[in-house]
Amino acid sequence: MQYKVVYFFIFFILLYLSIMEKTVKLLKMRTELKDSVNYFLSGSNEKIFMNGLIGKEFEIVWQEKIECVACGNSTKKSFAQGHCYPCFISVPETAPCILRPELCEAHKGIARDIEWSQKNCLTDHYVYLALTSGLKVGVTRSSQIPARWMDQGAIKAIKLAKTPNRYTAGMIETQLKKYISDRTSWQKMLKNEVDREINLIEKKTEIYELIDPGYRQYIDTDNTITEINYPVIKYPEKVKSINLDKSIRFKGKLTGIKGQYLIFEDGSVINIRKYGGYIVEISW
Repeated sequence: MQYKVVYFFIFFILLYLSIMEKTVKLLKMRTELKDSVNYFLSGSNEKIFMNGLIGKEFEIVWQEKIECVACGNSTKKSFAQGHCYPCFISVPETAPCILRPELCEAHKGIARDIEWSQKNCLTDHYVYLALTSGLKVGVTRSSQIPARWMDQGAIKAIKLAKTPNRYTAGMIETQLKKYISDRTSWQKMLKNEVDREINLIEKKTEIYELIDPGYRQYIDTDNTITEINYPVIKYPEKVKSINLDKSIRFKGKLTGIKGQYLIFEDGSVINIRKYGGYIVEISW
């Protein structure tokens, strides 16, 4: 009877330890908009609830392996957040218009994969205003709201214009980039250095006059402001980026998550999305 108790105890100890350590292929964390954003890191057969690890010692070790997020093949170098070079120059997810929507030609029938573009480019898109490290303008598919805002670490966002395709949204954004940045300072975003008092509805009204009259028909009348809170115990005063290519191992106390970044007690941060396809062992 005593042996059975011992074996039973050892079994549960091993089970407990196995839960504390996992090997995963890094992908963009999935998010849920709640009172505070919920983050999930995809494991091999499950999703890891990252919010539950905040406040714990967390270690990440790169196994010096990268698998393309598109084809699954091994690659020595990652392009565009996890692609091997052949996929980088061929798959629709890495086409130039992904970063520069005004370059999209799907409405002309020109695309790397027209079937993909019909679902992702020739569909409703929004031009939006968001507070990340400051006021910024951006473009995203309607299906990516509010996920896009959470990925960028926005604390507030509002829809500016609704267009029938990516190209038109990109043209409006291009006009507005003369007056408003389309970029986020990731350091300021992670330090939470942003003016919460900026009135997005007022900015939307001001911007109307800056848009070419031919595009004003797309201005969205919905003035709902989405406010987003992140699971962060304390924002760092200084941030330093963790580079897995230079140092394959990092260990520290996880104190928060914002955007696609894990934030640690000493101010170290890692952009999970940047390391798409990296095979890592995580433990806590």
